[in-house]
Amino acid sequence: MSNLKNETLREALGVYFIMGSQNCITSPQKTLDLALNGGVSIFQFREKGEGAFVGTEKRQLAKELQAICRKNNTLFIVNDDLELAKELDADGIHIGQDDEDLQYVRREFPDKIIGISAHTLEEVEKAVAGGADYLGVGPIYATETKKDAKEVKGTTLIEQIRDLGYTIPIVGIGGINAKRTQEVILAGADGVSVITAISKAESPDKASQEIKSEVTQAKKIKFTK
Repeated sequence: MSNLKNETLREALGVYFIMGSQNCITSPQKTLDLALNGGVSIFQFREKGEGAFVGTEKRQLAKELQAICRKNNTLFIVNDDLELAKELDADGIHIGQDDEDLQYVRREFPDKIIGISAHTLEEVEKAVAGGADYLGVGPIYATETKKDAKEVKGTTLIEQIRDLGYTIPIVGIGGINAKRTQEVILAGADGVSVITAISKAESPDKASQEIKSEVTQAKKIKFTK
C-alpha cells in the first residue's frame, strides 16, 4: 500500500461503525444516516447472526446502506461476502481468520481495501505478509455481539504490534464505547470499531460524536508525547 493510501485509511479508521439489521433498535437506514452525521468515518456491513437477512433481502439492504455511505463520502466495507462485495463494487471487504484465505481475497480484490481480524502475533505476521491493508485487533473487551468471540486481550496485542515496529493501520475491536476509546488509541490503534455503542444508542449521532471526540483527543495526546 502506498504511504498516501495508508495515511488516508489510517484517518478513515478513526470511528469504524459495524452494523447489520439485527443490531439495531430502529431501522438500519436511519441508524446509519444518523451515525454518519455524528462522525462515523468508515462503515462495515455485517449481516450475520440470529434474525439476519439473507438472499435478496440482504442484498437490497446492502445497496441501500451503500447509497447512504456514498451520499456521505464514507467508505463502505462488506464483511465476509465476496460475491456481495463484487456485485456492489464495495470499497473493501473484511474477513476473519475462519473466513476466506487472505491471499485468495487479495487476488480477487487487487485494488480494494482488505481488512482482517487478528488475535495473535502469528496472525498479524501472516496478515501483513499476505497483503492486508488494516488489522482489526481484539477483542479488547468482552462483547456479546459475536457469540464465538476469542479470548479478551485488552490492549496488550496492539502494544506488542507497535513495539515490534509494524506500521500497518489498526482498529481496535470488541466491547468498545466512548469511555474506553482513549485507552485503545493510546495503545497504538488508529481507530476504534463499534457496533452496539452506536447501533443501540438512543441517539446514534450523539454516540458517534462522543466517540469521535474521544478519538480526536487521544490522538492529540499521542502527538504531544
